Amino acid sequence: PAKISVKKGSTVTWTNQDSVQHNVTPDSQSQNFEGSQLLNKGESYSFTFNAVGTYSYHCTPHPSMQGSVEVTE
Repeated sequence: PAKISVKKGSTVTWTNQDSVQHNVTPDSQSQNFEGSQLLNKGESYSFTFNAVGTYSYHCTPHPSMQGSVEVTE
């Protein structure tokens, strides 16, 4: 989904189900949200969100692909 809401301490996993490479690139990279390398079809990337906030991200090769993770207490 384009937007999800999770509790602090949750791990979010992105899995590339497309035939082209994608990645997860934070709009503002920090220790609270670090991005992935390019993922091939079938590869996954997981990140554990330990700080409350809203974290926006996009796919570098396809900047129109965007999403956000809202982290709550």
